[in-house]
Amino acid sequence: MPRVVIVGAGIAGLAAGVHLKAGAAARGRSIEVLLLEGKDRIGGKIVSDREGGYLVEGGPDSFLPEKVWTVRLAESLGLGAEMLPSNDRFKGTFICSRGRLHPLPEGVMLMVPTAFWPIALSRLITWPGKLRMGRELFIPARRGGGDESLAGFVTRRLGRECLEKIAEPLVAGIHTSDPSEMSLLATFPRFAQLEQQSGSLIRGMLAGMRERSRSRPAREHAEPGRAAMTYFMSFKGGMGALPAACAEFLGSDAIRRDSAVVSIEPRGEGYALTLASGESLEADRVILATPAHESAALVRGFDGELAAQLTRIRWTSVATISLAFRRGDIRAPLAGFGFLVPRTEGRRINAATYSSIKWSDRAPAERLLLRCFVGGGHHQELVGELDDACLTQTVLEELEAILGLSAEPELVRIYRWPKGMPQYTVGHLERMAALEEHLAARPSLQLVGSSYRGIGIGDCIHEAQLAAERILAG
Repeated sequence: MPRVVIVGAGIAGLAAGVHLKAGAAARGRSIEVLLLEGKDRIGGKIVSDREGGYLVEGGPDSFLPEKVWTVRLAESLGLGAEMLPSNDRFKGTFICSRGRLHPLPEGVMLMVPTAFWPIALSRLITWPGKLRMGRELFIPARRGGGDESLAGFVTRRLGRECLEKIAEPLVAGIHTSDPSEMSLLATFPRFAQLEQQSGSLIRGMLAGMRERSRSRPAREHAEPGRAAMTYFMSFKGGMGALPAACAEFLGSDAIRRDSAVVSIEPRGEGYALTLASGESLEADRVILATPAHESAALVRGFDGELAAQLTRIRWTSVATISLAFRRGDIRAPLAGFGFLVPRTEGRRINAATYSSIKWSDRAPAERLLLRCFVGGGHHQELVGELDDACLTQTVLEELEAILGLSAEPELVRIYRWPKGMPQYTVGHLERMAALEEHLAARPSLQLVGSSYRGIGIGDCIHEAQLAAERILAG
């Protein structure tokens, strides 16, 4: 019976294990799957904690159902009825600009305007900025291929004001990155495709909307056992329900916590792994589901070139700070799901989500749970330099300045993720192609996770399943 050892029990490692076990069973084959997790818990950055009637998410609070791999995995694990839609009667995104919260105009699709009047009436963008965005229709497509920064692309097509007030805060909330360094092709390839195919982002978006409206049937009720789908989805018990279901499917014998791997070396056609405890294990196949910088340390002893390629992926540090308040202490109306803060505002938080408004059953009655984001593309030094008390005070000062909120929180939970987010900088896809070409000579070794081909949960699950399929087909 071949043994596959997966290093790292985040969602990528867990999904790879589930797919290996299910795929082998479907083929009538036997396979031993063992996950080694260095920490005392599984799930990686997916953390759902309950305390005093609150459900606090330490990492991602949702997944995108349009990336169907998460939905399929959840349903295969019996979580179909546990999927939770967001409370879309409250949905909306606000941008902090010049000390005020402005609604993101309706019709703005991934920072591209598709409706005239909402933009015309918005106070977020100045009239010169609106006219510059409208000129996008007449700007010719860039000749030649090749990557460019997201900031360069947005400024070239839609203008600097669109970059600073819409694009930068939107991508900072997703990728925690600086748009001036982000790879367009690795993060928003659709933009490059629209420019080349339609000659204009606006024309391309409008054509796509018309095509979808013609081909999409009228919205039906949710299938039995499945929740209605919204743009963002979670689980009734929090995002932690997904890694927990993966672990239950795999079984307790397949996962070893507190089992950090310190080195890997080739042995025959497989590998020998040494744990921090001194124990040695052998594997026919190995999947590294650890961040690229950790994987680099593991392979450096036998493949310096692979390690060098892995260390070229840069990382930023981020933190989430969840705070609970009595509803009566918040006098300003809280509209939408939260707000984003452009870098140009000079503030120390990037965004805030009204967690108990966005999702049901996240806070007791007459209480409100907020979640703020620090670090990433700017002020990431706050994640490592401030202790919990100072970081909390910093966030409270920002909430008072933006929302007029001066109350003391009833609960504070801080989750720090040092070197927690990979940065897909310009040229990322070329580096990934070189990495994969090099790795092709080692079919018994697979790399999965957010470091490579997508930072979202769905991307990680998809890449993990592809890696598992390569092993099953070998």
